Amino acid sequence: MSAVRWGRGAAGFGRALWPAGTPGLLAEEGALGGVWGCKRSSTASPCEQDRRKDWGHAELLEVLKARVRQLQAEGMAEVTVKRVAKRVAVARAPEAGGAQPPRQAPAGAKGAGAKGAAATLSSRWAQKLDSDQQLMEKRKQRLEGKLQKHVEKGAWQKQLRLEPRLLSRKLASQLQHWEQGAPRSPWEEQLAQLLQEAPHRLSSEAAAAPADRGPESRLEGQQQRLLSFFECCLLTGHLPLAHHVLVTHHSKSQQQRLLTLSMYNMVMLGWARQGSFKELTYVFFMLKDAGLAPDLQSYAAALQCMGRLDQDAGTIRRCLKQMAQDGLQLQGLFTAVPLSAEERAELLRAVRKAKPAFTPPRPPVPPPQVNTSPLLREIYAKQDPAVSYPRLHLSLKELQGLFQQQLRVEMATTITVESVEKVPLLTKEVLHARKTLAGLRTRWRTALYRELQETKESEAHAAREGRLSLFPYLCLLSEKEVVRMLLQTLQALPAQGESLLFLAHELGLRVFKRKQLRNEVQELEQRYSKYLHLLASDTQVAEPCLPRQHWEALGVPEAPHEQPWPMSVVVQLGKQLAEVLVRAAQMPSSLAAPRSPGTLIPVLYHVYSFRSFRQIGILKPHPAFTQLLETAAERTLTFESTDVPMLCPPLPWTSPHSGAFLLSPTKMMRSVEGSQQHQLLLERCPPAELHGALDALTQLGNCAWRVNGRVLDLVLQLFADKGCPRLGVPAPPSEAPRPPEGRRAPSRCLLPEVSPAEKAEMRRELARRLKVAREMQSLRADALYRLSLARHLRHRVFWLPHNMDFRGRTYPCSPHFNHLGSDLARALLEFAQGRPLGPHGLNWLKIHLVNLTGLKKRESLQARRDYADELMEDILDSADRPMTGRKWWMEADEPWQALACCMEIARAVRAPDPAAYVSHFPVHQDGSCNGLQHYAALGRDSVGAASVNLLPSDLPQDVYSEVAAQVEVFRRQDAEQGVQVAQVLEGFISRKVVKQTVMTVVYGVTRYGGRLQIEKRLREIHDFPQDFVWEASHYLVRQVFNSLQEMFSGTRSIQRWLTESARLISHTGSAVEWVTPLGIPIIQPYHRDSKVMIKGGLQSLTFSSSVDTSQKPNTLKQKNGFPPNFIHSLDSSHMMLTALHCYRKGLTFVSVHDCFWTHAADVAVMNQVCREQFVRLHSQPILHNLSRFLIERFCSDPRTSKSIWVSRLMDTLLSVPKTGTFNLEQVKHSTYFFS
Repeated sequence: MSAVRWGRGAAGFGRALWPAGTPGLLAEEGALGGVWGCKRSSTASPCEQDRRKDWGHAELLEVLKARVRQLQAEGMAEVTVKRVAKRVAVARAPEAGGAQPPRQAPAGAKGAGAKGAAATLSSRWAQKLDSDQQLMEKRKQRLEGKLQKHVEKGAWQKQLRLEPRLLSRKLASQLQHWEQGAPRSPWEEQLAQLLQEAPHRLSSEAAAAPADRGPESRLEGQQQRLLSFFECCLLTGHLPLAHHVLVTHHSKSQQQRLLTLSMYNMVMLGWARQGSFKELTYVFFMLKDAGLAPDLQSYAAALQCMGRLDQDAGTIRRCLKQMAQDGLQLQGLFTAVPLSAEERAELLRAVRKAKPAFTPPRPPVPPPQVNTSPLLREIYAKQDPAVSYPRLHLSLKELQGLFQQQLRVEMATTITVESVEKVPLLTKEVLHARKTLAGLRTRWRTALYRELQETKESEAHAAREGRLSLFPYLCLLSEKEVVRMLLQTLQALPAQGESLLFLAHELGLRVFKRKQLRNEVQELEQRYSKYLHLLASDTQVAEPCLPRQHWEALGVPEAPHEQPWPMSVVVQLGKQLAEVLVRAAQMPSSLAAPRSPGTLIPVLYHVYSFRSFRQIGILKPHPAFTQLLETAAERTLTFESTDVPMLCPPLPWTSPHSGAFLLSPTKMMRSVEGSQQHQLLLERCPPAELHGALDALTQLGNCAWRVNGRVLDLVLQLFADKGCPRLGVPAPPSEAPRPPEGRRAPSRCLLPEVSPAEKAEMRRELARRLKVAREMQSLRADALYRLSLARHLRHRVFWLPHNMDFRGRTYPCSPHFNHLGSDLARALLEFAQGRPLGPHGLNWLKIHLVNLTGLKKRESLQARRDYADELMEDILDSADRPMTGRKWWMEADEPWQALACCMEIARAVRAPDPAAYVSHFPVHQDGSCNGLQHYAALGRDSVGAASVNLLPSDLPQDVYSEVAAQVEVFRRQDAEQGVQVAQVLEGFISRKVVKQTVMTVVYGVTRYGGRLQIEKRLREIHDFPQDFVWEASHYLVRQVFNSLQEMFSGTRSIQRWLTESARLISHTGSAVEWVTPLGIPIIQPYHRDSKVMIKGGLQSLTFSSSVDTSQKPNTLKQKNGFPPNFIHSLDSSHMMLTALHCYRKGLTFVSVHDCFWTHAADVAVMNQVCREQFVRLHSQPILHNLSRFLIERFCSDPRTSKSIWVSRLMDTLLSVPKTGTFNLEQVKHSTYFFS
C-alpha cells in the first residue's frame, strides 16, 4: 500500500508536505508534480536529473517523517507506525550518495517562471494524489474503525502493569531473582515453592481485616465495589485490567487491606482459563505478600492452568502434596468448587498426570433433607393417598410451545406492546412528525455510539491509573443494546421530567439485570421439557410430588449466585448513561422556533425544582420534543422482559436465588439494591428450612391466568374517552388543571402592586395544581401500562411468578399487571383453568357479589344470598347493559369486580345446568382485620377474639363498627361536659372515618399517622365544618387509641413487649432478627442513614442509604417496625400453610396477603383449610419460641453479657406477656373468621 493511502484527506496530506523550516526545499506544492511523476523524456542534463532525483527522495522523506509524527500523535497502532517508519528507512537510502536537495530559488525567480512551472509540475504523481483521495476517504472510516480497537487493546497491554509491587522486601527480591533466572527456574517450580512457603493460617491481623475471608463475612462499601469491578472485568474480557487494579491496590498498604481472598482467586481463575501461568504466579506472590493462605479455589485455578499447559507430573505432584499439607482434600476440588464442565476437564487432566488412577467423586447425593417444622410435617409426608396435586389444563405440546415463546422474550430482554391510547388519523401533520422523529433517532443513534465510545475511552484512562472506573460496567452490554435502552428511556420520559437520581438508579439497575442473563438454553430446554410432565394434562409421572421436588430430581445444577452491586455503582453508572443521553440527544432549533437558524439545541435540559421542600435535579424534555411526540402519536410501549407476566409456568424455586424466570436470575427475597444482609441470612439457613417458603412461592406462581375480555372492552372505552376517576379510570392529561389565569395568573407575582400574602396564595394554588397534574399523569401512565399489557395478553394464558419481601409477604414479580392492584386491576383477571360450579358455587358467587358492594357486612351468609336474589334483576341488567342500563354496579365499593361478578352470575343462571357451568371467576375470602386476629390468638384474648370473629357466632362481628361505637360513647360524654370539638363531631363518627386507623394501628401506625388518616376522611365529608378538621382529627385519633386499649388489652401488652425488646436490641448495636414459624430468617433493614455522594457531571448526586450494615441500627425504626413486621411474618406463614394444603387437595389458590382466592366451587374447602392452619399455627408457643431465639442470638455472648443493655434485654425477654383463656379450637367453627 502506498504511503498516500495512509493520509487523512488532501488538506491533511498537503500540510504534511510542507517541511516547515527545512532549508533548501521549494515552498510551492506544484513543484512536486515534475519531480515525483513517472519517468518520461526530459531535456535536462544527466547531472540535473540526478539532482532532481535526490530532491524527490528528500521530499518523500519529509512526507513520511511527517506521517510518522502524525500517527504517533494520534495513538495509532505500533505496527502501523513501524510500517511507515520502514518506508522512511527505505527513503533514506539515496542520501548515502551525498547528494543534497537544491536550495530554495530566489524570490525574484519565482514570479518569472510561475507559468512554466505550473505546467511542468502537473505530473502523474499529482494526478495520483487526486485519484487516491476518493479511495482514501472511502477506506478511512473502515480502516480507523479496525485500528481503533487494535490501538486501544495494544496501548492497554503496554500501560497495564502485570508485575506485582510487593511490600515484603524478601518476596520482592525473590521475585526479581526468579524473573531474571526464568529460563533455568520455570514458573511452575516457583509456584510450588510459593505454595510451600505460604502461611498455613491467616495472621491475626489478616483475620481481623475487614475482608471476605469466610462464608459468613460481609462485604461492605469499597470491598463490595472492588469485587463487582473484578467480576465485570472478567465478564467483559478485560482480565489484564483487573490484574492491573489488583496490583495497584496491593502495592499500597492502606488499599491492600480492602483486598480479600475471593478477589485474588477471581483474578487467578481468569488467568487459569487463559493458561497464563506467569501471571497466575504473580497473583500467588501477592497472595503470600498479603499474608493469606490459598484455599481450594486457589489450588483449583493453579491445577487447571497446569492442565491447560500440559505441565510435567512432578510440578503437579508437589502442588497436590502441598494442598494435602494445608489440610485440603483433593476430592473437594471437584465437589466444593463451582466449575464449568470444561474447567473440570482441565483440572482432572492435571490431577491424572500425577495420579493416573484418580477418579473424581460423583456429585454427592445430598442426604434426604427433612424440614423440621412441625407445621410442615404433613406437607412432606410420603405415600399419602389423600394427596391430589392439581394439573394444568394444557397439553405437553402446548406448554412446550409456550416455553419457546417465553424463551424468545427473555433472550430479547425487552418486549414491545401496542399502546391502548387512541389511534389518531394519519394526517400529513402526523406523518411528517413521524418522519421527523425517525430522522432524529437515526441521528441520535450515531451520536450515542460516538458519545459511548468517548465515555469508554475516558473511563478506560481512569482504569489504567488504577482507579475503580466504570469502564468494565460500560462494556457489559453491547453498544447497540445500550443505545436502544437510552432511546427507550428518552421516549418514556414524562413531559414534567424525572428526577436525575431516580433516572440514574433505573438505568443502572437495567444494566445490572440484563448482564445477569444466563445462556444455557439447550440444557434448560431439555430439563424444562421433563419438568412439564408433572404439570401437563396429558402426561404422567411415576410418583406425585411437589414441583420443586420434581425439578431437583432431574439433577439440575445450582445456578451461580450473582454478587449484587453497591448502590453507589448502580447510581453512578446510571448517571453516566443519563449524561451520555443528554449530550447526544439534540434537535434542530427550528422545531422549537420555525424562524430560528438551523442550529442544534439539546432535547433534554437539566433543571432544579422543589419537591416536598427539597431541591432536586430534574431531566426535562424540551417542550418542542414533547409536542413532536404527541403529534406523531406513536402507539408502542417497551417493557423489560422481567416486568411482564410469563408465557409459560415459572421455574420452581429451589434456593434463595434460583427460580421464577427462565434466564433472568431473580431473588427469592426482594430488598433494596446493594443490601446483602437478607441474602446472607438465607444462604446460612439450612436448605430444608426454606422448603416451605420455596414451595409456597412456586405454588402461587403456577396459577394460570387469563384476561377478562368483556371488562377490558368497557374499561378501554372509558379510557379512550375522558376516563372516569369515580370508577378508577384516570382522566387524560388534557383534563388536568391548568395554571390559574386572570388575577391569579403566576405572572402577576412579578407585579409590584401584588401583596406578599397574595403572592404566597398564588404560589400555593399553582403548587396544588401542579401536584394534581403530576398525580393524574402518574395514574394515567399506570393505567396505560396495565391496560396495554392486558390487551396484549387478551387471548393468551400467562403466569405471575412470585417472590417475597423481607417479612415473608409475597408479591408478583410483574409490577404493572397483577392481581395485587386496585379494583380495576383485579377485575381484569380470572383463572385460565375453569371449574364447574357444583351444588354450592352459585351461592358463593352471590355472597361474593354482596361482599363487593360493601353492604350487609353484619348480616349472615344466608341473608346475603337472599339479598342477591332480591337484586337479581339489577344484576342481570348490569351484566347485559353495563353502560346504558340502570348502572347498579357503579354504586358498589368495588364497582369493576362487582360488574365482573354480575356477568359471571348472569352466565351461570342462564346455563342449562348452573351446577355444571364451568366458572373461571375467582371468589375472595377476607380476614376480619387479620392483624388483630393474630394478636388476639397470640394473647388468647377472649374479648379481642370475639371482636374479630375468632369465636363462632350467628352474625359477623365488625371491629370497625364497634370501635366507632366506642368512640361515639366517649364523644357523647365529652360533649355533655362542654368540649366544643366533641359537640361539632356529633353525627360524623362513622365506620368509614375510623376504619383505616383501626386497621393500621396493629401494623404500627403512630398517632401522627392516624391523625392524617382521619383528617383525610373528614375532608371527604362535605357537610363537616372544615375549620375544625385539624382539631377534630387530633381528638378522634386519641379516642380511637383509647377504644382499642379497652377492647384489646392483650394486644397492647404484646405490642409493648415487642417494642421494648426491639429498642433494647438496637441499643446493643444489632438489628432485630427472628425466624418465622415456617423457618424463614428475618432481619430488619433499618440502620442509620449513610450519605453517599457521587460528584461531577450534570450535578453531584447525594442519596441516603439505610441498609448499610456497617452503620448502627436506627433505634426508632427498629422498635416501631418490629411489632407490625412480626405480625406480617405471621400472616404470611398462615397464607403459605393454607396455600400448601390447598395445593395438596388439588385447589387453585392465590392470595393478596390476607385475602384468599379460589374457584367458587372450592370456597368451602379453602375456608376449612384456612381455619385449620390458623389454629395449627397459633398452637405453637410462638412468643416463647421468639423469646428463646432472641436470648440465644443477643444475650448468649460472654463478651457482652456484662453490658447494661444486654442485662435489661434479658430481663425483658424472660417476661413474656401472659396469655388469656381463649380456646383456639373454637376458630375451626367460626363461619366468619374469613368470609
